[in-house]
Amino acid sequence: MRQWHVPGLALGVVKDGQVVFAKGYGYRDVEHMQPVTTRTVMAIGSNSKSFTVMLLGMLAEDRKLSWDKPLRDYLPDFQLWDPYATRELTPRDLVTHRSGLPRHDLLWYGRAFTRKELYQRLRYLEPTTSFRGRYQYQNLMFMTAGYLTEQLTGRTWDDLIRERIFTPLGMSRSNTSVADSPRAEDYALPYAWRDSLLVEVPFRSLDAIAPAGAINSTIEDMLKYLELRLDSGRVGDRRLYQASTEARMQAPVSVSDGAGPDYPELGPSTYALGVGVTTYRGHKVVQHGGGIDGFSSGMSWLPHDRLGVIVLTNLGGTNAASIVSRYLYDRFLGLTPVDWVGRQKKLDSENTVRADSVRKAREAERKPGTTPSHPLSEYTGSYEHPGYGRLTISSTGTGLELGLDSHRVPLLPFHYDIWELDGRSTAVPISGRVTFYLNKKGEVDRIAVPLEPALADIVFTRVPR
Repeated sequence: MRQWHVPGLALGVVKDGQVVFAKGYGYRDVEHMQPVTTRTVMAIGSNSKSFTVMLLGMLAEDRKLSWDKPLRDYLPDFQLWDPYATRELTPRDLVTHRSGLPRHDLLWYGRAFTRKELYQRLRYLEPTTSFRGRYQYQNLMFMTAGYLTEQLTGRTWDDLIRERIFTPLGMSRSNTSVADSPRAEDYALPYAWRDSLLVEVPFRSLDAIAPAGAINSTIEDMLKYLELRLDSGRVGDRRLYQASTEARMQAPVSVSDGAGPDYPELGPSTYALGVGVTTYRGHKVVQHGGGIDGFSSGMSWLPHDRLGVIVLTNLGGTNAASIVSRYLYDRFLGLTPVDWVGRQKKLDSENTVRADSVRKAREAERKPGTTPSHPLSEYTGSYEHPGYGRLTISSTGTGLELGLDSHRVPLLPFHYDIWELDGRSTAVPISGRVTFYLNKKGEVDRIAVPLEPALADIVFTRVPR
């Protein structure tokens, strides 16, 4: 926590059906020095995905869906860019990151679309590979999985999660919307580390994308969830789902990209249904991380060793959860601990050098002495894309600003009609350069914005004044 300036952390361990450790460290509210406890509510981010998969598994047991039937059997209006993917994609494909789509996170993050509107806009999102071509982490397909549960049952995803998972497990302090967290008497504020300062991050609604990452929980509640997974669907003398469903949920489907360092302790990376599956020093591990707006979490269990670990923190973008979890594996398995802190420090240093090199190379591309081809007023206005919706370019008096729903980003002249997004003052998820294009009359009529790193810039067409 000192090394990576983590304000608060909660840690829980379950072994052989018993909670053997649960404790809070640091502060849930730094200014008022309110301590983290085992009952402190924090966002679990993408660890929400496994809850959505569990709900699908229950509905499959109820014979409301089949994992491998085309999704259009249940959602006739489902449509992607690729006609083949539209026709063949199944519920299993939704939760294994093999739709062919890259993330396209700026369609939902900080946006005003409803869940249904996001679903309807999927058809306008360009893929980067063929259907089932390769693993690509993707939140919108999990949103679609949640939407599917609603269409099958006539109930909201949120109500189904509460009724079929939270309530029978006694997860009484867990919720599905950040709007509910401040109502708890013990909840954490989200933080981020910017320009050598720890700053509080505003709560942001994730309701539209909730099935992919909006659950908030506590160490006490999440330990109950881990026990359920380790007991293959059984809680006490009651069974929430069959052991065969648990086996299916943790059976690898996709080979992950394995973009991290190649360490001998870690086995090949695979993705099952809403969870990753690998090995740690020869022991099978089922795991997932979560990170959203000032929170980071790590959930994992070793099925054959009957060991589960949950780590919640109120700092965005930290690797503390994976480091703490691996250290605990070493301790509980009786292995000589690996210096994961030292390895991560070295990796962070290398990444800093690499990022600085990239920044300098991009800056060297600037053509000095150039100016925009038109007065600033001729760039302003609204621009539209059928999927991403509408963005605005407005004048600040001395420059331009790009607006995309809740996102506001200053634009700095780079050269000619290319401007650079300036996110230094705020943590905006949009970076890079935007390009204004002219029609044959010499009028500004399009803008290309780097909203999806895996694709060419997304082109928005000017809306007539």
